[in-house]
Amino acid sequence: MSRFGYEGNRFVYRDQAVRILSGAVHYFRIVPEYWMDRLRKLKACGLNTVETYIPWNFHEPEPGRFRFDGMADVEKFIQTAGELGLHVIVRPSPYICAEWEFGGLPAWLLADSDMQLRCAYPPFLQRVDAYYDVLMPKLNPLLCTKGGPIIAVQIENEYGSYGNDPAYLEHLKQGMIDRGIDVLLFTSDGPTDSLLQGGTIPGVLATANFGSNPGSSFAKLREYQQDTPLMCTEYWNGWFDHWGKPHHTRDAADAAAVLDEMLKADASVNFYMFHGGTNFGFYNGANCQQPDSYEPTVTSYDYDALLDESGEPTAKFHAVREAIARYADIGELELPPPIGRKAYGRVALEERAGLFGNLDALSSPVRSVTPLPMEKVGQHYGFILYSTRISGPRPADELCIQDVRDRALVFLDGELLGVIERSPAAQSVSFAVPPGGARLDILVENLGRINYGPFLKDRKGITEGVRFGFQFLFDWTIRPLPLEDVAALTFERNGTQAGPAFYRGTFRADECVDTFLDMDGWTKGVVYINGFNLGRYWNKGPQRTLYVPAPLLRQGDNEIVVLELHGMKDASVALTDNPILDSIGGGTNG
Repeated sequence: MSRFGYEGNRFVYRDQAVRILSGAVHYFRIVPEYWMDRLRKLKACGLNTVETYIPWNFHEPEPGRFRFDGMADVEKFIQTAGELGLHVIVRPSPYICAEWEFGGLPAWLLADSDMQLRCAYPPFLQRVDAYYDVLMPKLNPLLCTKGGPIIAVQIENEYGSYGNDPAYLEHLKQGMIDRGIDVLLFTSDGPTDSLLQGGTIPGVLATANFGSNPGSSFAKLREYQQDTPLMCTEYWNGWFDHWGKPHHTRDAADAAAVLDEMLKADASVNFYMFHGGTNFGFYNGANCQQPDSYEPTVTSYDYDALLDESGEPTAKFHAVREAIARYADIGELELPPPIGRKAYGRVALEERAGLFGNLDALSSPVRSVTPLPMEKVGQHYGFILYSTRISGPRPADELCIQDVRDRALVFLDGELLGVIERSPAAQSVSFAVPPGGARLDILVENLGRINYGPFLKDRKGITEGVRFGFQFLFDWTIRPLPLEDVAALTFERNGTQAGPAFYRGTFRADECVDTFLDMDGWTKGVVYINGFNLGRYWNKGPQRTLYVPAPLLRQGDNEIVVLELHGMKDASVALTDNPILDSIGGGTNG
């Protein structure tokens, strides 16, 4: 039996002292065909361990329906790491943060208006237990005690940043043990008194998360656990981006210098991130530290990491490798062959399918007295359309939404009147109603549930009601639009329908290599390649291109479908060979 643990202030594996040099790689942000490439580069950098979260919502998309295939095949990812001789640290749900939608929690939890999150609330624990009943048996054969590569498993994640319920943490700990998880268990929290007090429990190794000042951070950790190894479980060597804000970067030499301080202190470290990847589909999260400070995360999770979004080594990769080489014999640099990039050129999107003209192909209507949030109609991601009629005549007045989560396009008799966004400033549109009355349509986009902080209960759509002046409007038809599959759309060449629309075109690939879709000239929407949801674009920036990994392409014709909510300069896109992640466009509503 191979055990990983610690004796005093050193980790021990197979009776030998070992320092953990780890990098975070999220299998759920990378197409499976590239897992081996990213892991080989991690090992080439001088690291001996890979760390990954496990997002609950990715594996249990509906209550009781589980998936562990394709990008969700966590067992295959761990086995691949083991084949390369890497150790694996696993950080399973219920909560992961990770700038991931709802911090990895399933949106369907919010269908229960009484649900309490991340505490010893029995209905929440019952759902966690049912998930663990499926997940833990998959991890069990991969533990180092069973001959596998998993050396350690985290209990929850940065719990002290949210709550202080030791009964909850003990329940998770015991739940793992009862299901056969017999490797080292640990917690990770920021290095402050309140966070360490709230997030740690007796008998479980405490580790710290930080991006600088390792001396003071480790000193604070030592106040809570004296005779244990020092471990930075999240060394923030880069950062993530929000729409409308500059692209984050960190100097490579500075990141390597902080690493050097940790290595001098004989500490272990996990780079967050070694390789970020992509928030494909609608899986990006959002931040909201204060009421009305909502900031959604962009599609790219480049993170200014050691490998860029497409897996290419950066200057930070080489600076970190040089630092590690001063403390360990890591041999000559051996990288796998480059994947390659190609600019396939400009693609005309000459076919058009109006959103409103294709509602029956995309959804089934739900009647309700009041507007219901997504979760109450069984929807998790995408868009939702609310429609009603207002009697007339009425003089001009304000339309107010209580509350919009997160961005609403308001139409009166098919004409776009304006956009109401989740914002610190109250927003509304004003209009008069003609004598015959008018049809009101409100198309709301879920821009990503909050993944960190005190406002996790982030229900989407319209959460309370809609008023015209002082009067609440009732009798609504609701159209859930998760847009998981757009194959049923009816396209017309050079169609002229008004409003949001899908645009389609094809391009030919004689060879399939990575490329980047440049959305310059478009306003806001979503892109699909061969039916795969690449994610969102928005002319607010900073991200202008969407990464298209080669495995999503096929030799011959490839289909591009773009849902544009507003309009574009030209119904065409360019496939280029370089990303653009630092373009602040200033656009918002088209």
